Amino acid sequence: MSTMIRIAMKSKYPALILPRVMFSSGAENVVNIPAIKREFRARLEAAEEQSRLGGGKKRIDKQHQKGKLTARERLSILLDSASFREFDALKTHRCTDFGMENEHSYGEGVVTGRGTINGRPVYVFSQDFTVWGGSLGEAHAQKICKVMDQAMHNGAPVIGLNDSGGARIQEGVDSLAGYAEVFQRNVDASGLIPQLSLIMGPCAGGAVYSPALTDFIMMVRNSSYMFVTGPEVVKTVTQEEVTQEALGGADTHTSVSGVAHIARDNDIAALKACRDLFDFLPLSNREPVPVRYTCDTREREIPALRRIIPQDPNMPYDMIDIVTKVLDDNNFFQIMPDYAKNIIVGFGRMEGRTVGVVANNPSVLAGCLDINSSTKGARFVRFCDSFNIPIMTFVDVPGFLPGTAQEYGGIIRQGAKLLYAYAEATVPKVTVITRKAYGGAYDVMSSKHLRGDINYSWPGGEIAVMGAKGAVEIIFRGKNIKEKEAEYADLFCNPLSAARRGFLDAIIDPADTRARLCEDLEALRNKEPLAFPKKHGNGPL
Repeated sequence: MSTMIRIAMKSKYPALILPRVMFSSGAENVVNIPAIKREFRARLEAAEEQSRLGGGKKRIDKQHQKGKLTARERLSILLDSASFREFDALKTHRCTDFGMENEHSYGEGVVTGRGTINGRPVYVFSQDFTVWGGSLGEAHAQKICKVMDQAMHNGAPVIGLNDSGGARIQEGVDSLAGYAEVFQRNVDASGLIPQLSLIMGPCAGGAVYSPALTDFIMMVRNSSYMFVTGPEVVKTVTQEEVTQEALGGADTHTSVSGVAHIARDNDIAALKACRDLFDFLPLSNREPVPVRYTCDTREREIPALRRIIPQDPNMPYDMIDIVTKVLDDNNFFQIMPDYAKNIIVGFGRMEGRTVGVVANNPSVLAGCLDINSSTKGARFVRFCDSFNIPIMTFVDVPGFLPGTAQEYGGIIRQGAKLLYAYAEATVPKVTVITRKAYGGAYDVMSSKHLRGDINYSWPGGEIAVMGAKGAVEIIFRGKNIKEKEAEYADLFCNPLSAARRGFLDAIIDPADTRARLCEDLEALRNKEPLAFPKKHGNGPL
């Protein structure tokens, strides 16, 4: 005869009620171990199923009705098929305040783990809005910190998919501590491994600072937003009425604030753009840039570049046309294409190897450097330098943008950021002047004086303190303007004077630009940086 004993746990997990176990009525009282194991497997499967469902079917349906994917669906698109290995799927919180001891959900509202993108390793976390609005508590933060720690130790990028209502209020200071732990790891990982953030829903309050500390931020139009204080608080404090989209939507942050780098129309497009960007990036600062096979050889001449610069020196043209023609397969992945359009930054490849591109764009503000373009360029240069990505710079800049708005906004300090970034960078730096290089802006744009490795000019390059007309008016005070303007132009409105002084390594045929740059990048592949002993510099932040 046997006795049935039911053991119940104090917690409210329905899947964790222990099974009936059989004890024999004999002297040995032997426990039926196989039965316990079978029952445990059943409970484990139920718990894992609950973890996979997140907040349940109703909340998943609601997520879909908003045009948004779930946390797991997003990872299935971002990562290679069947490559995802999940961590801590059964992790739960330990909060007992405000009835939380009766509320548990396996996984804690965030899916974490590792996988591959085109066969290369990556660590990921994806917040699940169907579980408590994706709010961050102590256990939620611990899961994110674990994948970030593993990413740093193993030298692989980390990608965060953000869709969260913010801090879990019921957990109080534990939630705030969780955010700070994530922030610290963002800083520790900076310059060590690439960090990418996708904003795919709300990201408000203190939560915005983790993405802000990462290298690149992507957003989804009409379904994601970022702000420190929401529209209600703004209205209460400043009496301004503004929508979530206008205050912190994708278009706002990619074209006005410059907080985000790329915007796409839906989750799928954003995830695919993230995969494309990932392909250009090294796994860590200890790894070389990735190499992709190409049939595009260095010998390819580009005769169209001989005709691309207008005869009128004041006529605009689109520098992107030059950049794309020089790069492998005319493929250019632009970063921040809608912000500070007077400077172009992005990634391409030369003979299959990733390069960073910085270029003035004469079609916007004549290519002048201003506050926003200086900040945009500096941030990109520093990223490339952190991860050993060579930098190609195409120069057509008439100077810094004049005006009280720029001066009051701190163009001196902001412009110095780009200068500092180029001067500090130790990666291979190759520069091509396509037309104008005037004043201090000439110095800033990876000139020979900032330890540019190779500096070229096309025959139509103009390297001078300023344009001929302005210079002559200052020098000669209005006397013999026409005659002196021609004399000044003959002296400085060509690259010969700079070449004589060794500030240019060569004046090249535009059609040979690609071949020259490919040769130089190959020669500079083993460049050893020159560094002075110090803790760190104090740039003009």
